[in-house]
Amino acid sequence: MTDLYPAADQRELLRQAAAMHTAASQDVETFLRRLPEVPDPTDITEYANLLSREERARADRQAAADAAGLQLPSMESE
Repeated sequence: MTDLYPAADQRELLRQAAAMHTAASQDVETFLRRLPEVPDPTDITEYANLLSREERARADRQAAADAAGLQLPSMESE
């Protein structure tokens, strides 16, 4: 039996991961634009959650880039 929908290639998965990272980063920006002068505990919790989501999305994007053959040499100094 043939699949009706072919599996997405690695480049498409990378594009999707990049879009998810962009959306997560935009959510952080939106939050910061409406942040009150004195953040309360719910603001701090929301910010932590947004940053966690953005970091997961960045890691997913990097994993997709690696799978697509875009491995970068380490940029850390030795």
